[in-house]
Amino acid sequence: QIQLVDSEGGSVQPGGSLRLSCSASGDSYSNYCMGWFRQVPGHERENVASISAGGLVSYYADPVKGRFGIVEDKPKNMLYLRMNDLKPEDTAVYYCAAEPSTYCTGRYRWWGQGAQVTVSS
Repeated sequence: QIQLVDSEGGSVQPGGSLRLSCSASGDSYSNYCMGWFRQVPGHERENVASISAGGLVSYYADPVKGRFGIVEDKPKNMLYLRMNDLKPEDTAVYYCAAEPSTYCTGRYRWWGQGAQVTVSS
């Protein structure tokens, strides 16, 4: 089965950029639907982006559309979340996750440990 390790997050000023990484081991991430989630204390975990196994289909939540992008590095078995034009409301703990299916249905089974992203001036 796949194991996922999230990179450390970071702090950035509004309008800045960050790139989160998700390192996969035990199996190739491209065999799974992969998702990026974020969670703010007291709120439900939110799916901000996902990509189907093989990368055929991608999804971005409206609040991040046009600013966030999933970047693949298959040789390194790593997935990245590129985040541009960050806003204070993007502050959250971010997680990568894997679902054992080709297309994403919301049944994620494996999770990274999370990375704190803070956007403030």
